[in-house]
Amino acid sequence: MATKIGILQCGDHPDEVAKKHHSHSALFEKMFDGHHLLFETFRVNYNEFPAKIEDCDGYIVTGSRHGVYEDHDWIAPLEQLVRDCFAASIPVIGICFGHQLMAQALGGKVVKFSEGWSVGQVDYKSNDGKTVSLNAFHQDQVIKAPENSEAFLSSDFCKYAGLSYGKNGMSMQPHPEMDAEFIKDLLDAKGQNLFSEPQLSQAYSSLTDDIDVDVATKMLLSVLSPELKLA
Repeated sequence: MATKIGILQCGDHPDEVAKKHHSHSALFEKMFDGHHLLFETFRVNYNEFPAKIEDCDGYIVTGSRHGVYEDHDWIAPLEQLVRDCFAASIPVIGICFGHQLMAQALGGKVVKFSEGWSVGQVDYKSNDGKTVSLNAFHQDQVIKAPENSEAFLSSDFCKYAGLSYGKNGMSMQPHPEMDAEFIKDLLDAKGQNLFSEPQLSQAYSSLTDDIDVDVATKMLLSVLSPELKLA
């Protein structure tokens, strides 16, 4: 029997990116394809929430252009949904904004980082000493982790790039669902308004097809659908 996953979509792609890559939800459905998961999308940034958290077996909190500290009427209910899921032992994973939202909901602190952006392909260290290479696109980051979490990914720029909450949840600051082509298209759409020419050039030049999406997918599935036997 397939596991039903609710995708809590927290933002929309720029129009020129959406024409080619569709939605945040579509990226996750592609990444998890072949793992016997069914998906239902809730556009929480438009206040579309599940009627009951038990309607799904687990949840994904997606990325967004918004900051978790901003005054939007859907952020507090989304934080409460995360807490309710943890209380009910319903697994939750979060990516980028979702990573930050989970941390904030559970007692951590998120800020617009004073040292700027991390964008392009980044090497992270896992807590077993291995290197995990994934794409990033963020300025906001977690600067204080919740007490019930453990960091499992970090970089010199981003101390809490991955947080584990035991069986309840897992989150990542980088975007395993976004490949080099997607990040390039995002840079084409937004880069000139966000970055200096040297920053933009470095971001483009960092992109390769050699990222550890399979490693990240297995990590996330170990929480989201732990009954799967992954090689």
